[in-house]
Amino acid sequence: MATAPCTAFGGVVEGSGERVGQAVLYERVGFLAQLSRELTRALVASRWDEGSLEVLAAGVDGRGEPLPSKGWMALRRLNWQHTASFAEGVYVSDRVRRGAEEYAARTLRLALHRRTVVAAVLATWPADPHRRTQAEWEALQALLPSGVGHAEIRNRTRQVRAYVAEHGRLPAGLCELEEPPQIAAQVLLAATDRQQVTLQRVDAGLARLRVKLPLCPAPGSGREWAWHVIDLRLPATVGPETVLHTPTPRPTRGGRIAVDLPHSRPAPATKASGHTVAVGFDWGVNTLLTGTVGRLTGPKTARRVVTDGRPLLFDATAISAKLHRLRGHREHLAARRDHYRALAEPLGAPLLAWDDLHRRAAVLEVEHARVCARIRHLNDALAWAAARWAIDQSLALGASVIYLEDLATLEARGKRRGNARLSGQVRGTLAEAIRHLAATAGITVVTVPARGTSARCPQCLGPLGHHPAPDRLAERGWTWAHCPSCGLSLDRDHAAARRIVSRGLLAQTHTSTDRTTGTRTIRTTVEGTVTCLRRPKKTTRRLRRARQQAAAPPRPPGPKTTPGKRRPTPARPSPAGRSSTSRRMPEVRTVPATTPTRVVKRPAGHDTQTPAPFPGRVPGHGVPAPHRPEPAPSGRVRLPRGTCRRRTRATQRTGFHHVHATEVHPLTPRFGPPEGDPTRPRRARKA
Repeated sequence: MATAPCTAFGGVVEGSGERVGQAVLYERVGFLAQLSRELTRALVASRWDEGSLEVLAAGVDGRGEPLPSKGWMALRRLNWQHTASFAEGVYVSDRVRRGAEEYAARTLRLALHRRTVVAAVLATWPADPHRRTQAEWEALQALLPSGVGHAEIRNRTRQVRAYVAEHGRLPAGLCELEEPPQIAAQVLLAATDRQQVTLQRVDAGLARLRVKLPLCPAPGSGREWAWHVIDLRLPATVGPETVLHTPTPRPTRGGRIAVDLPHSRPAPATKASGHTVAVGFDWGVNTLLTGTVGRLTGPKTARRVVTDGRPLLFDATAISAKLHRLRGHREHLAARRDHYRALAEPLGAPLLAWDDLHRRAAVLEVEHARVCARIRHLNDALAWAAARWAIDQSLALGASVIYLEDLATLEARGKRRGNARLSGQVRGTLAEAIRHLAATAGITVVTVPARGTSARCPQCLGPLGHHPAPDRLAERGWTWAHCPSCGLSLDRDHAAARRIVSRGLLAQTHTSTDRTTGTRTIRTTVEGTVTCLRRPKKTTRRLRRARQQAAAPPRPPGPKTTPGKRRPTPARPSPAGRSSTSRRMPEVRTVPATTPTRVVKRPAGHDTQTPAPFPGRVPGHGVPAPHRPEPAPSGRVRLPRGTCRRRTRATQRTGFHHVHATEVHPLTPRFGPPEGDPTRPRRARKA
């Protein structure tokens, strides 16, 4: 099941037929969200203690019966719904209470995992908080639940260490270490029934939501609640075959109503093991994804991975630079806003002379929210574009599985600028988008351990040297990888992608599947070399003649003569200096071509450029004013209509004008000699 954001664009009051606009509808949805938020916040705060979390973690009630899976039913089985209530005189139906109780139960259940990790860290607190010994690590791993990575352990250790530095002692548990979680203003309509909400699909791009909303912030009776019919515009990702589920509306800061619409579609079943062709992707900073295709070959006792050596690149350097500039602009706006607020705070009651500071802070707050929304939308668009490109590459190559690095083992280290760029990556959104699109296409997505993928050579498993460029192997860098043992020299991310696909194919029998989320992970590292096989040769005239002669019957011995001839024809002498010609036509002309007016010379396929004047000569000097040519405009020259321009199809492939990605074209997955078939695939001859 996936969730798609929808937009509500107006509604109608069902009883009176009154048509409400966007502003009125936003206000009434905000009333319902605020009522639900107040009750949820009170429920979570009243049960934020170790005893309540222990009861919820046990999963049984006072009579020893298991708790229901639905959160609001579990709270009512434990009789926790009476610990919080609405203000006196406010009328709220039982269906609205169910939504608030469901939100509270989900929030408390999400805290159970953090509570278990914090309890294990506190029980095995090391003598040196900055470094654990091997025995302390083993004791901690014995208490932790399965699936906890080193990054989560490191973050919880830092959190406890900060608490100890502030209070001088260890916390008693999670509830003392953290404040109650923040509650968002949203309404979980999935916990209600048809007496509160109904959803009906009108056509392929429109759905109709019928929900009962309050007409005021504090309704006193049922008369102050009314049914509203809201039209939802469905995104293009929600196809006509999908099944819609009860949505979750929430008001946003921009005055719009965002509706999170869960939907599901039938997806083909995927297998965890038994894969032969796979694609492995490595995360990068500028190059968001670097992949390669791998094929598992050989007998079961000596399995090995081969690749064709072609890198698959999704280079988002320009988009990353834009995001970095937007983040710097956002930080600048936040600093100025906080500065104005700090100046106005100690001045006491607002006066006319101080209104300017508050007004400037409010303007900067609006601009800060706009920049944040722009960054968020650009990140989402970039992640989904990269995910679609990855799935298209896998389908074209015939791969049945995609191997990714485990995000839990990645951490930003180094300088502040590098940490900001790494922390701003869209890896989590991209991984979820790849899983969503891969499930539709019937491709399995598995994560593999990321530790050491760039440290060893994929060809000989020797230590790799990292350098800035292939011609600067004497310097230290991070872009290029060179192996001093076997001489392998290639891009660092490409080498890591080979290691990733090798780890996935060789250890696919150790794949574990999470029952709750369905994500597949490989935690056992199996190392193996990756062999680069050359592509199949193209058939030439010489090879075809050799095959024809081999298939023809043997010629009788003696000189080759024609009946009636007394001697063989002598070979024709070739003229001196005759060069061999190639039948391949060059893609771009090597000589300059001219425009139709024969005024400007340019290479074929490039834009027309204004010719530069001769050195030391002023354009138009000595020419009468009426016939003097106009000076060429500075910057980019606008081409006349009909001018030919060579363009890449990056916009059509990825949706961005400045993203450079490897073109998606089919490449036979059976690269190299297949098992049991020594013949190579032949190219189709021309008609």
